[in-house]
Amino acid sequence: MEITVGIDVSKTRLDVHVQPAGEGFAVGNDEAGVAELLDRLGRLDGLAGIGLEASGRHERLAAAALAAARLPVVVLNPAQVRHYAQALGLRAKTDPIDARVIALFMAAVRPPIRAIADAATTELEALMARRRQLVVMLVAERARRAQAQPGPVRLSLARVVTTLEADLKELDAHIDKTVRGTPVWRDKEDLLASVTGIGKTIARTLLAELPELGHLSPKQIAALAGLAPYTRQSGRWRGRSFISGGRSAVRAALFMGAMVAARHNPMLKAFRDRLVAAGKPKLVAVIATARKLLVILNAIIRDQKPWTHA
Repeated sequence: MEITVGIDVSKTRLDVHVQPAGEGFAVGNDEAGVAELLDRLGRLDGLAGIGLEASGRHERLAAAALAAARLPVVVLNPAQVRHYAQALGLRAKTDPIDARVIALFMAAVRPPIRAIADAATTELEALMARRRQLVVMLVAERARRAQAQPGPVRLSLARVVTTLEADLKELDAHIDKTVRGTPVWRDKEDLLASVTGIGKTIARTLLAELPELGHLSPKQIAALAGLAPYTRQSGRWRGRSFISGGRSAVRAALFMGAMVAARHNPMLKAFRDRLVAAGKPKLVAVIATARKLLVILNAIIRDQKPWTHA
């Protein structure tokens, strides 16, 4: 008999439900609690899948430990589990109930088990996220400095801008040392950067935020990045297709890459121009170009062959 496990994650606790036995227990969301979780789940025979929802990074410790122990763990989209609970007519919501719903979802839907990012990739993701934060703050402070009148306020803004610029430079140097000092990442970055429109920042965002690159089909990788169009149709009525969900940082990076590629990459420029000439709105053309760019990058990493214009 196949066993599925649901884990509801909070900041301090992991509520666990084992299906179909109906057993439930809770452990702390810390190293000691995760060690106990590994011990109890490792003794289960016929374990088909362990599901836990993405929960503001609180799931990282448990997910990484379960993956390192080679247990079949998958991080789920909370919206999917919520819709499943609504379909079952479950209105009550507590942590043990949520864990049971996740276990039932795992048994019914059987989501594919995907590789969990290792500790090094998780650290690179955190570094790239911090870089994005510094860039946002720097842009805002520069704009305030430009609008401020000469005086104490402008001097204060100038000091903050100088500090942020120094922090960003130091962080970029650390990221560069980390990526170029790791042979696998260095090779992948060089492959990605062989495509016109992909610079260091975009390549490193993909390395950190999309470790599945090169391991999924074109449709799967597009859906993961939130670039797969969803069709709306009912009878004779057809609505506009749209994109939603996915990993926002990846999608934003690919948009930037698509806009550069649409100007300087001959193949992608021709692709984008054909769409515009066919009457597609410019935003739709950019989205389609970003999706095509992602598919190309996915194939490059899969085949381990750099881009050639031919």
